Amino acid sequence: METKIFKNTAGGAAEIIKRGGLVAVPTETVYGLAANALDQAAVSGIYEVKGRPAIKPLSLMVPDPAAMDEYCIGVPAQARTLAAKYWPGPLTIVMKAKPGIPSIVLAGGSTVGLRCPDHPLTLALLRGCHVPLAAPSANPSGAESARDASKVLEYFDGKIDAVIDGGHCGLGRESTIIDMCAAPYRILRQGALPADDIADTLADTLKIVGITGGTGCGKTTALNELQEMGALILDCDAIYHELLENSRELIAEIDKFFPGAVQDGVLDRKALGALVFTDEEALRDLNIITHKYVHIEVRRRLREFAMAGGAIAAIDAIELFSSGLNKRCFKTLAVLSDREHRVQRIMSRDNITREYALMRINAQRPPEYYESRCDFTLYNNADREQFRNDCRQLFKEMFNNG
Repeated sequence: METKIFKNTAGGAAEIIKRGGLVAVPTETVYGLAANALDQAAVSGIYEVKGRPAIKPLSLMVPDPAAMDEYCIGVPAQARTLAAKYWPGPLTIVMKAKPGIPSIVLAGGSTVGLRCPDHPLTLALLRGCHVPLAAPSANPSGAESARDASKVLEYFDGKIDAVIDGGHCGLGRESTIIDMCAAPYRILRQGALPADDIADTLADTLKIVGITGGTGCGKTTALNELQEMGALILDCDAIYHELLENSRELIAEIDKFFPGAVQDGVLDRKALGALVFTDEEALRDLNIITHKYVHIEVRRRLREFAMAGGAIAAIDAIELFSSGLNKRCFKTLAVLSDREHRVQRIMSRDNITREYALMRINAQRPPEYYESRCDFTLYNNADREQFRNDCRQLFKEMFNNG
């Protein structure tokens, strides 16, 4: 067999594919060995030429995200999000396969990986032949991946029908593979696209509600309603106190900027309070440090939740705006209450005196601060059941219209 070389053109490669031939194609990662994925005999040729074990399934090269609905069932919204951002690009998304894909491609399984390669010649081939391509890397199984046409010919000259010479592949690593058949989503192979980028993209699509307001206003009731809707609840005050117990990096930074506040690796909260609560500049410096570490932890938890298939989350933070966490939120809600209701709640919750409860309230921002900055405001001055109903109605409006 003579192996044809199409230099910087898809040439007659589409016709070769249509009649069941094998064509090596360039991508942004490495060269692939392509055949009509819907032609069982052609796909058998890939396994034979590569010496690929029959138990290893093949992914499909497709021209655009619309192919998801053509070849897969139960496509999650998160998969569409990733395809919209990273296709064409080095990402293979595994989903449940529709009937009609040859069993040889699936290696007897029920799932299929889809990938849209970022190379103009291979995209032109896909659009020209009007079929998906089964295209594992163009190398004998176990051998080094081919990054240029000469390496492909070294492996397969005379054994395949053609090579599209599209030059040197820039990335030189295979695509990253993510299994999105069911949550939690799993990275099956770390390739050219970092897993952190994938998690960040999914986290950015979460509908996050920022909830703020002074102590004793009843934010917990609103958060409980969101939790019942499946939301991840992030209590920034609780996260901060967890970090004080578990984050060596945070403690080390506090120790560096506030000498005497840390003894034998343990934070002395009274000593720290004595340093910052009478010094506005020192308190501002402490907030800069703590906000940074809370941000990092919030981001980590949002990424983890998104990779688990989550869709909505809530951030509970008194300093929602000054910390910058409001920028992560698609909507913000101020939960407010009159002074007497707040006093009674704080006294009951924390078992403190009326005087101490008032002192805490007076040390916080006025209600107008929150109301003027938030998208929505709820007043928690009625009975608890009425407030819960108000929350449910608002969140229904929020998510249906947001």
